[in-house]
Amino acid sequence: MKITDVKTYITMPIENLPWLFVEVHTDEGITGLGECSWYGNNTLIEQGIESVKPWLIGQDPQNIEEIWQLIYRRHLRIGGRGPISAVISGIDIALWDIKGKSLGVPVYQLLGGPVRNNVPIYTHVQDARQGFTIEQMVTMAKETKQQSHQAIKTDPFLSMVNETGPFRSASLVEKLTPKAINYAVEWVGALRSEVGWDFEIMVDAHARFDVASSIAAARELESMKLIWFEEPVPPESYDALKEFRENSNVSISVGESLFTRYDFVPVLQDRLADFVMPDIAWTGGISELRRIASLAESYYVPFTPHDALGPIAIAATFQVCMATPNLYRQECIHDWFDSFSKIVTHTMDYHDGCFWPSNRPGIGTELIHEEVERYAVPSSQGRFSTY
Repeated sequence: MKITDVKTYITMPIENLPWLFVEVHTDEGITGLGECSWYGNNTLIEQGIESVKPWLIGQDPQNIEEIWQLIYRRHLRIGGRGPISAVISGIDIALWDIKGKSLGVPVYQLLGGPVRNNVPIYTHVQDARQGFTIEQMVTMAKETKQQSHQAIKTDPFLSMVNETGPFRSASLVEKLTPKAINYAVEWVGALRSEVGWDFEIMVDAHARFDVASSIAAARELESMKLIWFEEPVPPESYDALKEFRENSNVSISVGESLFTRYDFVPVLQDRLADFVMPDIAWTGGISELRRIASLAESYYVPFTPHDALGPIAIAATFQVCMATPNLYRQECIHDWFDSFSKIVTHTMDYHDGCFWPSNRPGIGTELIHEEVERYAVPSSQGRFSTY
């Protein structure tokens, strides 16, 4: 079997949230699907895929590890992480999809087989930084619990870039004011009152705040019985994360902003996190997600993959979760399920707070090309999302 073509699609069925899908075609008529949607700049990733395409044509798609290493090692001098690992992600997922389809089995069977019957998930309610009110958030939380979800994540922190209006998506290190911290406590308190004390709540800071702000916020939120405080400080400094760790008593989850197993080594060695949450679309696909999960397992740290992207990434992450012993929960945003069904043939089977497996081969879904084209956007519009 040989790779004959690699195609990309940028589509946006949800306003301001473009998704980047990859198709790898073969001479045997089997097509694999991948996703490497990037909040900031899908155009950059799309161009990266186009640049490595000549290396892929004629390769055997079943040689997944060789292709992974080929792309990664050829970019080491400019850094194999970030945009490069995202390029690898889209291709790697598609190659695993091809292998599963060629053998007629779900990908999780190729990863050692299932270690569970289903995959527990957590979902989201609105974030304060996006301009929603506490009342709106509580209403959504009530509806979410009624839909049998058992765990919710939220960002209760106002944007310090523009305290009086909706989130403007400026990637700056922000300092929380006492007023903003008090509002976050009120936000999480209202959520806790609505869902009860047996319900799981996670708080996400989106790596936005300085160390002092994050510590102050964590101390005020300790009484809310959080499962974790996610990415409390920007990811560039492990020392900042260490300082937060030493001065707070909340559990920490990190990894959305880390890339490849090499970024996770110091986090695990220095016990800087209680959960790791790599994203399959950014960290190197199914191959690397599996390696990071195994690395975390050796430190007895739960694996809880980030997954706030499109339906291909969700489906691929599920395959890894089914075969991963140290899984905690898989992330999803349940409000997007209807949009998923517009552009793929099969969405995840969800009930009782879990995703359930099917016997469909590969990652278990296909693009509906007519709908992908219907929601297609030019590359120039695929650069930015406000999520």
